[in-house]
Amino acid sequence: MSDLPSRPREIALAIIDRVDRRKAYADVLLNARLEEAALTPADAALLTHMVYGALRWRGRIDWVLAGLLRNPLKDLDPLIRNLLRLGGYELLFLDRVPAYATVNELVELARRRAGPGKARLVNAVLRQIAGREPDAWSPPGAGADADPAALVSHPPWLIDMWREQFGREDSRRLMEANNREAPLVLRANRLRIPRDALVERLCARGIDARPGTWSPLAVRLRGAASPAELAEFREGLCQVQGEASQMVGFLIDPRPGMRVLDVCAAPGGKATHMAELMDGRGEVVACDVSERGVARLAGNARRLGLDCVRAQVRDATEAPPGESGAFDRVLVDAPCSGLGTLRAHPEIRWRRTARDLDRLAALQAGMLDRAASRVRPGGVLVYATCTLSRVENEQVVVAFLERHRDFAVDAAAVHLPDTARSMSAGPYFLALPHRHDTDGFFAARMCRRPPAPAP
Repeated sequence: MSDLPSRPREIALAIIDRVDRRKAYADVLLNARLEEAALTPADAALLTHMVYGALRWRGRIDWVLAGLLRNPLKDLDPLIRNLLRLGGYELLFLDRVPAYATVNELVELARRRAGPGKARLVNAVLRQIAGREPDAWSPPGAGADADPAALVSHPPWLIDMWREQFGREDSRRLMEANNREAPLVLRANRLRIPRDALVERLCARGIDARPGTWSPLAVRLRGAASPAELAEFREGLCQVQGEASQMVGFLIDPRPGMRVLDVCAAPGGKATHMAELMDGRGEVVACDVSERGVARLAGNARRLGLDCVRAQVRDATEAPPGESGAFDRVLVDAPCSGLGTLRAHPEIRWRRTARDLDRLAALQAGMLDRAASRVRPGGVLVYATCTLSRVENEQVVVAFLERHRDFAVDAAAVHLPDTARSMSAGPYFLALPHRHDTDGFFAARMCRRPPAPAP
């Protein structure tokens, strides 16, 4: 038998199958199962690797499977389809376990879950993959026969969109970066510990920690356990937040004593960052439509010692009375397609369609319109997304400025840390996975002009 336990493989199959059938999110399911299952650290790491790897490389794996099946892959029983994807990932991308052992265990799993007939299909397909070197299953990289969707494991519509936006070479590098693991990044709580002191403390306990590249508050971890297991996290010395996300707080540039509104705030990374930049003085009204998300937000604020954060359950699509012009800073961290987060959420690429972008852009425009009324004259409105779609980014901002002539774009680079001034595209903030080793992020900083003096 293989030295790879069957339990992690069964858990991986259950997660991949549920993500495929029920449109669940892999990270939520994986974190829940890691808390429930009594796995060794090595098995937990392997389970994580299998789940994210099979989802990242689904396009390549499906291309291989399609060439071996008589019927279309979509017509297979979903459980068998996802079992073949898991087996395809192990055989094509992992070399820890001998191929024959992987095939035997997956065939046995198919027999237990779906019966002997479907187990024979699994056996026949996986043995064909195992019978050749993994490189033999790579799609051609050039020429008329090349299959770009299989080569970079992204859907065709997304490949076409990014080629039009970024060009052929940059889009290829972007998609290659999306198929690598995202780093775990912490934000040092500047009110409790300097970033370098946090790095020293983590390293002293044998944790591979180093300063971030772009943010003066960022700490990057390698091979670390869950952040919740870190004493530094529990003590409120840090918060999980990617480096690109941290840039949004600097763009807003909140000052002590200000009133700040975050209309889509859960789980609170940006809201708590703004409160820290304000030295905990003033007020951050942090709203979200999700009660569970607001509870997490409030918990993070308490852990970090930020009494100025006011967490509220509120729908950003509805404008409450009495807040016109009430805030110095307003952040609209809008719901979006999430196409900048494919390293951490690989399933999103298989879930989104081009039609989603227009639907989301309409939602984002409505949120911006309502948020604009809450910005005082002379105040700042920041629109941010974790996607790389012009439809949701630049086009939303341009259309907003046409509707609201009292707002004007303020160049993002001026407000970024010196180390991050290059993270800009024209007047906007733009972070790219292949250039900055961060999530893909977009933000626009807009100032509301004071009314013209009466003649």
